[in-house]
Amino acid sequence: MTSKDRQRELERARYERVQARLAQQQATAKKRNVITAIVAAVAVVGIGVGVAVATSGNKSGTTSAAASAPTSSPSDTSSATDAPSSPAPTSSSPEQIGYQKTGNASKDVGVPTYNAADAAKPYSATIAFNSGDMTFDALTTKAPYTTFSFKYLAGKGYFNNTTCHRLVTSGIFVLQCGDPSGTGSGGPGYQFQDENLTGATYPAGTIAMANAGPGTNGSQFFICFKDSPLPANYTPWGKVTAGMDVVTKIAAAGEDDSNGAGDGKPKQTVTIKSVTIK
Repeated sequence: MTSKDRQRELERARYERVQARLAQQQATAKKRNVITAIVAAVAVVGIGVGVAVATSGNKSGTTSAAASAPTSSPSDTSSATDAPSSPAPTSSSPEQIGYQKTGNASKDVGVPTYNAADAAKPYSATIAFNSGDMTFDALTTKAPYTTFSFKYLAGKGYFNNTTCHRLVTSGIFVLQCGDPSGTGSGGPGYQFQDENLTGATYPAGTIAMANAGPGTNGSQFFICFKDSPLPANYTPWGKVTAGMDVVTKIAAAGEDDSNGAGDGKPKQTVTIKSVTIK
């Protein structure tokens, strides 16, 4: 094992210890839907992770999935390299399949009735941001419940005129959106199981679900604007096909560090004007 491999293993082990501590705290603490499950405690770890990433030999300047960085459920807490997170679960059971009501809707549009035949149909979607359009393909065969839910919410106008509440410019490199309240603590009033996690990685252009633990997916999602070292805990369900420059420009404008260095609200207001399904 090389010294770089050993360093990565040490960082991974350190990250997992922090994640375990935060998981315990989340159960009784905040119910903020921030992409931040690892931030506060990871502030210390994040520095080490950032160094490991910077010296890992990745010439592109992006992070490798091997380097353990703050997880972004896109979870509840904030710091330099937090994981994408959504509202803390009200009652979560990873074994439950389907959409389970939670009663914490920041915009109540009902609960979708899953239809396997419709869910399997491929589609692309265009998110019209106030700064430009981004188009992605939905991974309907790999994450049918997730993509069916997104299509349902888009059809109800759930995402229209909502702001993206979190941008992480170090460690995990994500833009998190999908909460109509704009706080990171809101959701659609239901949650559902994880999908497509086996061997999951998060290269640039990946769209994945934020969560507050297993089986707590709702409406919040994140877009990776660089390769992200997040662990395979967040359902990847889309791949950007056009307009990635819109997201990278948002990232380049920076964030306000309100959740810690490199993690906060985008300095440039990011609004989803509409979502069109094709």
